[in-house]
Parts: sequence; structure tokens; C-alpha cells
Amino acid sequence: MKSAWKVYVLALISFLVGTSNYVISGILDRIAETLGISVATAGQLITVYSLAYAVVTPILMALTAKMDRRKLLLYSLGLFIAANLLTYILSGFGLFIAARIITAIGAGVVTVNALSIAAKIAPSGKQASAIANVTMGITASLIIGVPLGRMVASAFGWKAIFLVIAIVGAISMLVIAAVFPRMKGDKPVPLINQFALLKKPQVLVALAITFFWLGGYSLAYTYITPFLLEVTHINESLISAVLFVFGIASLIGSKVGGYSTDKRGIKFTLISGMVLHVISLLLLALVGQSVIAVFAILILWSFAAWSSAPAQQFNLVSLVPESSGVMLSLNSSMMQLSMAVGAGMGGLIVNRISLASITWFGVLGVLIAIIAVFVLFSTGLRYSAAQSADKKLQ
Repeated sequence: MKSAWKVYVLALISFLVGTSNYVISGILDRIAETLGISVATAGQLITVYSLAYAVVTPILMALTAKMDRRKLLLYSLGLFIAANLLTYILSGFGLFIAARIITAIGAGVVTVNALSIAAKIAPSGKQASAIANVTMGITASLIIGVPLGRMVASAFGWKAIFLVIAIVGAISMLVIAAVFPRMKGDKPVPLINQFALLKKPQVLVALAITFFWLGGYSLAYTYITPFLLEVTHINESLISAVLFVFGIASLIGSKVGGYSTDKRGIKFTLISGMVLHVISLLLLALVGQSVIAVFAILILWSFAAWSSAPAQQFNLVSLVPESSGVMLSLNSSMMQLSMAVGAGMGGLIVNRISLASITWFGVLGVLIAIIAVFVLFSTGLRYSAAQSADKKLQ
């Protein structure tokens, strides 16, 4: 099998991992109804998943750094498949929580390892494209996996989604075992060295941007399906179409965000994207029950939110270029942590205030992220960090 096809297999795996993660938001009402729990309680499935992913993944990657990459991918994918099967077989909210924790542990290692393997097997000069293709698998899960999951849930029940993920994952596992070569592990970077970067004020402020930007997004997106059904009164038959359009807008937003970062810079892209993010959440709270208006605002929201992603990743890489890999690892954990907190806060808000108010609290999170961007760029923190990095590289 040519290296390009191997990368597509890795992209398929990242698609499965992304679908297993994001699809919960698309079927939250179905899960709550089946398990006899509130929507807010069901939302904590995302909190638990993201926390497990954020905390355990860097630890496991540090402990398994020397391990053969192919073997590690097979083991972690096997764990991911088993967890999805458990989700399909087991009943009860407590057991579902346990299955989600196991899923997150497997998914975290699978995702990081798939990106690493893609770079190793790609021809010289095409490593970045290979990594981008694997990343696109995760984006595709938002575009295709979530609305498709909603359709499967409507036709066969929501648990069938996880059975399908497990079956396709098992087929992928057989392909990897048959055609992927053995690959040496990497030189381990001790966890204490990774977390040493957190002592730098500019790194903490930069990671705070990720935390509040994505936390504000997650707070609202976790409950998007019940919000659309109960607050804007979108017809059930339109939910899959809404989620599909939302995913398409996220892909376009990510592309435009990358282009804008290259042409206009990090600060402009982050600020403009987050301002549009705030405006779209405010409009969503005020839109009423117009289907066309809801569609338009959701497109703007998804576009704006995901336009910040490439700018923020480049922001972190260029902030401490000599430790770019560690910065991206820390950012990945921060993203999952922010989603966990966002989903958790969203549950409290839905329970104690109202489902309709989640967009207002999402706005608050994104506004704090905007302030963090101004702090980073206006106080000299970012300039001093880049200058220090340049001296080390000379």
C-alpha cells in the first residue's frame, strides 16, 4: 500500500475518533430520553470525556514515547474499539460514563499517534500535507459524522452509532496490522519539562485564549440540539441538515482563518473571528423561530468560531518556536479541558437558569478570550517571548 493510502487510513481513524466525540452533542436529547436523565446531566458525558482526554493523554504519550508507533496505534485503537462496543452493549448512565472515559483514553493516544505516524510515513516534503489530511478527518467528523449520527439515531437508535464506529475501527485495525511497517518511537520528553513552559506568563496568557475561546464555544455547542428543538423550535426533521451546514461552515472558517493569518496576521484574525463569534451568539439568543435566520446565524457562528483555530495554533507555535511540539501538545490538552469545563458549566446553567441562556454565557467566555488576546499583544509579552526564542536559536 502506498504511503498516501496509509495516510487516508489514518484520516479514517481520526474521523471515527472525532465522530465518537462530537456526535454526543448531536444526539444529546435522545441519550437523555433513553437513559431517563435530564439534558444537562447527559451533557456531562462530554465533560467526563474531555477531562479524561486532557489529563491522561499527555501522561500516556510520555510513558509510551519509546514504544513502536505501529504497536501503540494498534493497542490504543483496540481500546477505543472495545470502549465503543461497551457503549453499545451496556445500559445505565454510570456504565456509559465509564465507557466514555475508556473511549477518551484510547482516542487521545490514537489521535496523537496517528499524526505522528502520518509525518513518519509521508514522502520528504509532504509531511505537513499528510498531517493536514489526518486533521481533516477530525473536521470531516463534524461535517459528516455528527449529522450522519443523528440520522442513524433516528433510524436505528443512538447506540447503533457506536456499533458502526467499532466495526469500521476493527476493519481499519486489520489494515494497519497487515500493511503498516514497524516504526521506532520518539525520544521521550519528560512531563516535568513539558509543564515547565507553564511558568512563562506569555504561555499562560496564550493558553488562556484557547481555554476561554473554546470554552465559550463548547458551552453553547454542547446543548445545540436541545437548544434548536426547544428554544428556536426547529423541526426535528431539519436537525441533521442544520448540523451538516454547521460542519461545512466550520471547514470554510478554518480555511479562511489560515489564509487570514498568513495575510493579515495572528492578532487581526483572532480578534475579528472572536468578535463575529460574539455577535453570532448574541443573534442566536435573539433570533426567535425563523428557520432561515437560525440557519444563517449558525453558519456565521461556526465560520467565526473555527476561523480562530489555525490562528491560535500558529500563535502558540511561533510564541515558543523551539518547543513548538510541546506547545501544541499543551494546547490539545487545554482544548479538551476547556470543552470539559464548557460542557460542565453549560449543564449547571441549563439546570439552574435556562436552556435559552447558554448563548449569553458563551459570549462571556469569548469576550474574556478577546481580552487575553489584547493582553498578549499589547503588553509586550509576546514580543519578549519571541525575542527570547530568537536568542536561543542563534
